Amino acid sequence: MAKPSSIVLSSAPRAHRASRVARAGAAACLGVALLLAASASVAEGPRAAGHKPAHKPGPTAQASAAAAPRPRPTLAPDPPAEETPRPLPPLTVQVDGKPMRCLEQPPQPFLIRGNWFKKGTDSNKALAEAIKYRTEHYGYFPGFGSPSGNAHPPRFYAEPVSFMGMTVTVNKHVGLALRCVEAALQATPAKDEYHPHSMGGIRFSNTYRGSEISNHVYGIAIDIEPHLNTCCGCVAPWTEHPLCQRRVSSIYERMAMPKSWVAIFERFGFYWLGHDVLQDTMHFEFLGDPAKIVEPAPAAAPPAPSSASTAPPSSPASAAS
Repeated sequence: MAKPSSIVLSSAPRAHRASRVARAGAAACLGVALLLAASASVAEGPRAAGHKPAHKPGPTAQASAAAAPRPRPTLAPDPPAEETPRPLPPLTVQVDGKPMRCLEQPPQPFLIRGNWFKKGTDSNKALAEAIKYRTEHYGYFPGFGSPSGNAHPPRFYAEPVSFMGMTVTVNKHVGLALRCVEAALQATPAKDEYHPHSMGGIRFSNTYRGSEISNHVYGIAIDIEPHLNTCCGCVAPWTEHPLCQRRVSSIYERMAMPKSWVAIFERFGFYWLGHDVLQDTMHFEFLGDPAKIVEPAPAAAPPAPSSASTAPPSSPASAAS
């Protein structure tokens, strides 16, 4: 059987063909590089110049964009409801049958939520300090703080209290502060400006996420008519309230409660969470000192003697004459 013949190629033609292939490959690579560079300059040019891309979204994309909720305008923090508070008449409430005078006080800054996240603040340390204080004064909630600070749960200190015709369960100290707020409202025109019908107080589960804990858990927070007073910075469905969707110049335009009520609450140790990024206009939390809510009322001055009792007695001689 004959062997197959071998084919021999000369080295010169083979080298020539290899050279032509290499030159063609180089030209192709150069062309691709130039094409990519041109495409990149076209794509990046309009963006760098601040122009919108020429591509127009299709009907589906346009419908999705129209259905998406419009972003809520960010409001600058509102100042206190009263820059210069007007003097209130002396206010007293009865405690265990004794008259006690209501004391005005501001919230304690280290308990205000917004102060924990300011630039330069150790947020974890600030939050731990606030939890420790609340545990000691209002009770221990599992998972936050230590029971060594207070063996009782917050519900141990909770009591129902009447406020402006409603009943709410809160910490007993906060109930006393609410009685002072009510006395102040009743002593001013604010009592006729708003007539709420519902409110909430203590809760037995934490509604905050992460490492924060709601002041409702401690019984030191209240919500007044949540369906009328919005929380536009909270999670859905609160953000879907019509008042959260319209543009306003002040947070006070996103609630039914009048500004006068906020002003009264702020004078008795309450902090209004409408000032917070949450824009929680229904929410007040007592952040004052529970030992400084009231003090014994001064004893009433004895009645002035009548003119008849102060007249000097007449002498026998003058009586005879």
